Amino acid sequence: MMIETAGALGLSGTQVRDALSTAGMAPSLHNSQPWRFRTTPDAIELHADRDRQLRVADPDGRELRIACGAALFTLRLALLGAGIRPLVSILPDRDRPDLIASVRRSGDRPAGPRMLQLLDAVPRRRTNRNPFADVEVSTVARYELRRAAVEEGAWLDLVTDPETRWELSDLARRAHEKQVADPAFAAELEAWTGHTADRPDGVPAWAGGPLPPPNSTWVLRDFSGGTAPGDRVYEDEPLIAVLSVHGEGPREEIRAGEALQRVLLTATVHGLAVSFLSQLIEVPEARDRMRRLISGSRPPQVVLRIGHGWPVAATPRRPVEDVLGSDDGPDRP
Repeated sequence: MMIETAGALGLSGTQVRDALSTAGMAPSLHNSQPWRFRTTPDAIELHADRDRQLRVADPDGRELRIACGAALFTLRLALLGAGIRPLVSILPDRDRPDLIASVRRSGDRPAGPRMLQLLDAVPRRRTNRNPFADVEVSTVARYELRRAAVEEGAWLDLVTDPETRWELSDLARRAHEKQVADPAFAAELEAWTGHTADRPDGVPAWAGGPLPPPNSTWVLRDFSGGTAPGDRVYEDEPLIAVLSVHGEGPREEIRAGEALQRVLLTATVHGLAVSFLSQLIEVPEARDRMRRLISGSRPPQVVLRIGHGWPVAATPRRPVEDVLGSDDGPDRP
């Protein structure tokens, strides 16, 4: 594998491996890590790994492309940290639809202080499924979170209106109930979460977090395989944020992933904890209703629960050897 990566973008094999390892710390649905990389002397290619698409929760591959976008932003950060200005081409080959991006070198560029802060936050970022403290997110942090989305061509709506929050929580509950009533969804969830075996992907039981009481305002999934303690009190008023982009389609979903990772790393810099309310995106009628509630025209891509939490351990990641592709043929349609 060292031979495959040697010399890419003028970096050593070790430097490229470090960059790919950093990119692999991006978030993904159920920690599925649905990406692979291919390196050439002139480029690093990021491909969607369709074998890791969650076909029930994510039949259209929207969340897969968002995850790949998050990995792409993290790769950009890693290259900036190595002094390289990345030149990114999104979906560069219509004959290879799962080639998410090709990243080339566009000269030298040292990372600025803000980007170095975000790069430093990559290994510290976590999805925190535990209760948060009832402490308000500061005005400064809220501004920086919205700024992070805008800098990647997206928008972050902070849902503060009480009536809208109530409607959103009711939507989340109904979407959750619909999903868990589907045997195929339940089987897929079980396959990717709540495990105790030593594996490099998925959500281990210990990372699932406790379950809130049945009457909790914000319904949370059980990632523990049924082992989580129940009736734990969660915060009353988490900051709920909806990330949206300006259009539909794969290109915009990749953009949403880049913006998502920038928002999550900005939250980490500010000492904030974040988890996802994915059922609001995955159930079509809930997503459509949320779009009308929040933005009207912009399609929502991710819903976040943000607050002040206690530290949690990192979930496992696949080694670089597992995400380096070796075939040069076209992607599967």
